[in-house]
Amino acid sequence: MIQARKLPPAPGVAPDGYIAGSALALIAIGVVMVASSSIAIAEGLSVGPFYFLQKHLVFLTAGAVLAYLAYRVDLEWLKQYSQILILGAFALLLVVFVPGLGVEVKGAKRWINLGISTFQAVEAVKVLMIVYLAGYFVRHQEAVQHQLLGVMKPLIVAGALLGLLLAQPDFGSALLLMAIVGGMVWLAGGSARHLGATALVTMPVVAVAAISEPYRMARLLSFTDPWADPFNDGFQLTQALIAVGRGEWFGVGLGDSVQKLYYLPEAHTDFIFAVIAEELGFVGVIVIIALFATFVARAFHLGIEGLRQGRPFEAHLAYGIGLWFALQAAISIGVNIGALPTKGLTLPLISSGGSSLLMCCCAVGLLLRVSASLREPRAVGAHEGVSGGAK
Repeated sequence: MIQARKLPPAPGVAPDGYIAGSALALIAIGVVMVASSSIAIAEGLSVGPFYFLQKHLVFLTAGAVLAYLAYRVDLEWLKQYSQILILGAFALLLVVFVPGLGVEVKGAKRWINLGISTFQAVEAVKVLMIVYLAGYFVRHQEAVQHQLLGVMKPLIVAGALLGLLLAQPDFGSALLLMAIVGGMVWLAGGSARHLGATALVTMPVVAVAAISEPYRMARLLSFTDPWADPFNDGFQLTQALIAVGRGEWFGVGLGDSVQKLYYLPEAHTDFIFAVIAEELGFVGVIVIIALFATFVARAFHLGIEGLRQGRPFEAHLAYGIGLWFALQAAISIGVNIGALPTKGLTLPLISSGGSSLLMCCCAVGLLLRVSASLREPRAVGAHEGVSGGAK
């Protein structure tokens, strides 16, 4: 059983300025852009112009509380119970199939009914999977670096989670989780040969899953040439491309987007980056990318520093969170500019979406805790063996 314990004392050092600053800047931009992109949608639904902004602020407040709790968490406790916490990930993905608890939207069973709101289970699974892998790499350092079985074990766990995601179905999140896991295994010292052998087995399965559903095939085909069917399968992408093109260098002005006025679907969630590009232009896009780059670069720096100090759990937590934000942001931006097929992933800390915002805030809190832990004085001899390293 997991033993509850009091929160440890607050870290004795100031919060990491790079992590906190970049995250707060992204959150502030998100609040402004959710307000700008959602007013027309809210008025069309007759729920009041600031309905989605108010929801966003409520979840942001809850996310701030969650980030604070994550910032105060005992990392040794997380490491100790990481194997049990991964069972929570399986439980969450199974609950969505339970009648009365799971919520189905447009044929997908991805949400859990919490009474006052719904929660998308996969968002918590991302955090739990990263914590589990960080703990696994500490316990099985040599096996991961030198044995195929050491690489296979965490991939088998991840594969089981991916199977549940595909059953929902949630192909985009499954691909993202697979990429995070693969990246973390590689950064932990996993052999490229072993990872390649695993990929030879898994990639055909992923390919079959991609083409097995007609709507996924339609997305892939429309991605290659969205203008061939701009009013049906290619509608989302063509509208996003129009929005990005209208922005030019400095944008049409905050609040002046035309595409958000019922043309661009999911303007405040999946396609908020296209609205940012239209209203703030290329300059605004560069600012967003620079903020994500700062956040991710700092996360990877903390990973390197953790390994240097002989603290692999903290190192791999930082690597995992950095990979998560980098990959999800890159995919979301890629979808918005037509470089990738539509995946249904939000832009971290910016898009409207309660579950995603909550868990991204939690990840920020964890990363701040890792940074504080690495900068706090340690007792002599209180260290762990180094576990792998970036290649």
